[in-house]
Amino acid sequence: MHLAPPIRLALPLLLALTQGSAGADEVFLHRDAHGVPWFTDQREMGEGFTFIERRYYGRPPARSACRGLTPDALERRATQQMGWVRHYARLQGLDHRLVRAMITVESCFDRHAVSRVGAQGLMQLMPDTAQELGVEDAFDPRQNIRGGTTYFARMLQRFNQDTRLALAAYNAGPGAVERHGGIPPYPETRQYVTRVMSLYQSLGGG
Repeated sequence: MHLAPPIRLALPLLLALTQGSAGADEVFLHRDAHGVPWFTDQREMGEGFTFIERRYYGRPPARSACRGLTPDALERRATQQMGWVRHYARLQGLDHRLVRAMITVESCFDRHAVSRVGAQGLMQLMPDTAQELGVEDAFDPRQNIRGGTTYFARMLQRFNQDTRLALAAYNAGPGAVERHGGIPPYPETRQYVTRVMSLYQSLGGG
């Protein structure tokens, strides 16, 4: 959704516009000098407007998938998908514990998760990557895990079976890893690699 500023929408109308969205829409709430709320797609509205908060509508962003999730609830989600995780990990020569760690960090096993940049499903496949991998429905767990493990196996092959570099490439793209000659200096990517490896080790891998 793209709203040309300054357009003010009532919340019910905004919700109606966004409920059918395939991804999470980012909307900013401001108040003007008279206290009137304004919803727009722009973070900065200039003088006379006070920024209140950023909201998401449609599918929840991936980072919200873990919010308030108890260890037991996460285990139940994971258990439902571990059959496919083991199956496709074995086909690609991967440790299923590593794939499990990746999915936990990517989406907390929420098959409906969508990131702020549009990555979808359990293993957070970008639409173009999903299409390249033959994934027709990225929200279908079986297809998503098949695509994600296939792509990660390619990254391992590309980076000489270096797990950390392959994880960085999965997160930031192989081009970024090659340009920087290692894990890119992006906080998100470095945190991703650290979190996945830490969880992998806690699951008995590594």
